[in-house]
Amino acid sequence: MSKIPMTVVGAEKMRHDLDRLKKEERPKIVKAIEEARKHGDLKENAEYHAAREQQSFIEGRIKELEAKLSHAQII
Repeated sequence: MSKIPMTVVGAEKMRHDLDRLKKEERPKIVKAIEEARKHGDLKENAEYHAAREQQSFIEGRIKELEAKLSHAQII
């Protein structure tokens, strides 16, 4: 992957967003999944499926931000 040009401010915003996703959003989703599992049958549990979908989105965003930051070229 080639270098991704970004400003210092842009890189800091990405780092902040990444930190927030890892430290705030990820634990919230894990807790929501645990709560939804307590409601019983997972096949028809809309809360569980919504939480898993949100978890998938957050994990994808974390990977995207980590990749961009690892290839960042500060300009």
